[in-house]
This record gives sequence, structure tokens and C-alpha cells, in this order.
Amino acid sequence: MKIKRSLFLPCFTILLISGSSINVVTAQDTPTFTLRELVQQAKDNSPASLRAKTIKENRYWEFRQFRADYNPQLRFNGTIPSYTRSYSGVTQPDGSIGYREVNQNLVDLGLGLQQVIAPTGGVISVNTSSSRFDNFRNDLNEPRTQFLGTPVNISLQQPIFAYNPFKWNKKISPLLFEESKREYVEEMESVSMQVTSLFFDFLIAQVNVEIATKNLENSEGIYSIEKKRYEKGMTYEDDLLQIELQALQAQQDLAQAKLSLESSLFAVNSYIGLNQNTEIKLFSPTEIPDFHVDVEQAIDLAFQNRSESLGFDRRRLEAEAEVAQARGQRFEATLNASYGTNNTAYSWGDVYQNPNTQALVNLGVSVPILDWGRSKARMAQSMANQRLVDYTVQQDMVNFEEEIFTKVKNFLMIKERLNVTKVADDVAQRRYDIALRRYQTGNVTITNLNIAQNEKDSNKRAFYESLRDYWMAYYELRALTLYDFENGELLYAPELD
Repeated sequence: MKIKRSLFLPCFTILLISGSSINVVTAQDTPTFTLRELVQQAKDNSPASLRAKTIKENRYWEFRQFRADYNPQLRFNGTIPSYTRSYSGVTQPDGSIGYREVNQNLVDLGLGLQQVIAPTGGVISVNTSSSRFDNFRNDLNEPRTQFLGTPVNISLQQPIFAYNPFKWNKKISPLLFEESKREYVEEMESVSMQVTSLFFDFLIAQVNVEIATKNLENSEGIYSIEKKRYEKGMTYEDDLLQIELQALQAQQDLAQAKLSLESSLFAVNSYIGLNQNTEIKLFSPTEIPDFHVDVEQAIDLAFQNRSESLGFDRRRLEAEAEVAQARGQRFEATLNASYGTNNTAYSWGDVYQNPNTQALVNLGVSVPILDWGRSKARMAQSMANQRLVDYTVQQDMVNFEEEIFTKVKNFLMIKERLNVTKVADDVAQRRYDIALRRYQTGNVTITNLNIAQNEKDSNKRAFYESLRDYWMAYYELRALTLYDFENGELLYAPELD
């Protein structure tokens, strides 16, 4: 039986250069990428990176809004106009109600400059206002228009013994903003890890197609040799059938490898923002950066740079703020005070002639006399929650340090394993080449040749899997520390806002 040779006509032809570099031969305008270039392409154009940039921008404007709350606010208020024409009941001196026609208009304008007092939680403001009242039902000998004005008024609203949100927000919001900036860098490194995984999915799919193509070619050659031996009576029919089945399996393996290659290409293009049908060319990143990673240094860098380390402090502050809020609700008092001048006249200009003094002071107090332990329970709950947060943060810090320690050790182990798998790949390839030549001369059985082929294939795949693990760990280490160990520089620098 003659096995038809499968024609390998995918969208591009795969070549293995120097036993390590996988290239794809395509048209001249085919985009080509190294791993680092594909990572940068994903950071610039992938939906995941654009989402991270949008979140970062959103957090920036949240912080700008927070800072604006502590700046002076100039406000204009007015009623322009308020016209009324109706009948209204008016109580008479004898207690009866007389209905009178109301036909009047009111215009009220005010301008105020307001400033928050962050340390105390109070609000101070300077205001000026003017209003005009027109009564169109007045007798002709009575003035229809009156003016009321407040040339200047200074007012203070000051809570006493109350929760001060301005004080706590001033501590917490900058930490949240700083966390968001670091989270953005971490998200970009997560994008690097994701595109690295897709990169090697595609690269390994290329390797599998190359392996399957070569295995099919070898299987057909072996079948041809074995068939001639069978015709000469030098081999058994069951051996010939076994080789025929291997050739058929090689055809199936090649078809499956091509399908996986197309699927991997689609996934890469979708993630980095290219058209799904775009053919690309990848270069295998077999040159490994040579740098040293110290475990203690990595842990220190993680605590200095990671958003989680800021989150530890921020979570403690938020728990303290909850205790302060519960404490402030037990006794509420607000001091309202204002001082200024005002006047009324029948012309607008006369309002500002010799205005009278205007003063107001009041202290409002709210103290629960009998709340059935509500305030006590609220206070106890907030303090218990604070203790819980402290214990949780302590455990999270231990886990955080342990994670960095484990990841660094894992990175160092993967780096050593990569060197071993590279040597094993070369050895397995040489062994198979020798076994194939010996089989062709009749000095090795088909069983031993199949063993050599399986070892060759498994060691090549193991090498590329180790290569994937290395680069995944490389970008994971960057994300965990926000530090580029290869170039010796921070990935994150505080922005000047």
C-alpha cells in the first residue's frame, strides 16, 4: 500500500534555523515580531491595555476632583425671576380668612466664596446678595418695589466633636491615587504576561507543525524502505502494517498541528489588536538575558513599589476612619456663626448707604439619651473591624513576602531548567539522526527508532515549554516588584501632578 504524501500548504512555511530559531516565511509585507516587540504592540493597542489606560485616566480625574474640594469655591446663586399671580388666603385680625389677589415678583441674586477648613472640618464663606421685590397690587401712592441687600456677610459652620471627612479623605485619597498609578504599571506587566503566553502558544504550534511535517516525511521514507524489505522477504507483514499505521497517524498529527496553528494565530492577532486574518512572523527569543536576582532585594522592592504595600497602609487608615466616624456619631454639635451687614430700601443704591449690622450665632446639639445601646454597639463593631483589618493586613504581609520569595526561587529554578532542556533537545536530536541512519542500514529496529523519535519530539517541546516558563516568570517578576532587573531600573516613577 502506498501512502500519499500530505502537501503542507498553510498560510506560511515554517523553517527551523540553527535548531533554535523558528521563522515564518511569508509575503514581504508580513509583520514580524520578536517577543519584546509583540509585548510592546500589545501594550500600545490591545483592548486590555486600552482598558487599563482608561481606568488610570478615570482615577486621575477622581483625584483631581478630590483636590478641588479643598480649594476655594466661588458660587453664584439666584432666582431670576419668581413671579406669582394667584389668590391666597390671609388670616384677618378676627381670625377669619380673607382671600386676596397676589400679583408679585421676586429677583434674588447672591455671590459667595467658600473655603473648607480641612483640619477642623468646618466651612467658612464670604457672601454678598441682593434681592428685589415687586408688589403689583399696591396702591398707586405706595411704592411697588423694595430692595434688600447684604453687602457683606462672613459665616462659619463648624461641627464639634464630629467625624471630619475632610481630614480622613486627605489621608486616604492620595494613597488611592498612588495605588492606581502603580496598579496601571502592574496591569501593563500582566498584559506582557498574557501576550507572552499567546506568543509561545503560537510558537509551540509552529514547532508542532514543523515536527509533524518532518515526522510525516520520515514515516513515508521509512515505509518505502520497509516495503522494499517486505517484497524481498526481509521483514514481516505486521512490521510493515505497523509502519503504515505510523504514517497514517503522522498525517493526522500534521492536520491537528495545522489547526492548532491557525487557532493560535487568531488568538494572537485578536489580543494585540490586529486583524484576525493577518499573517505574522515571530522570532524565537532563545537569547536569555543574563542578570542576577537577589531574594531579599526583590522583597524590599516589592514592599517599596507594589500597590499592595500601599494598600496595607490605606486599609488600616480606612479602619481608623470608621472608628472615628462611629465615635463622632455619639455626640453631634454644630456651631453656626455669621457676621455682616444688610439693609432695605426703595432703591437699589440706597441699600448700601449706612447698612445695619447683621449677626447670628447658634449651637445645635444632638445627644442620644436612650438608644438601647445602639451607639455602643456601633462603636464596638467599628473597633472590632479595626482589629480584624490589622490582623488581616499582618497575614497578608506575610503572604505577600512569601509569594515574592517563592516566585524568585521559582524564576531561578526555571532558568537552570532551561539550560538543561536546551542541552537535552540537542542530544535527543543527534540521537534520532544517528538512529535514523542506522535504521536505514538495518542496524536498528523500528521500535528503537520510534523511541528515539518520541524522545526527540518530547525534548524539543520541553525546551520550548521551558522557554515559555522562563519568559512568563521574567515578566511576572517585573510585575511583582515593578523593577527591571535586566536594566537595573524602576518600572514606576511617581508622577508630578
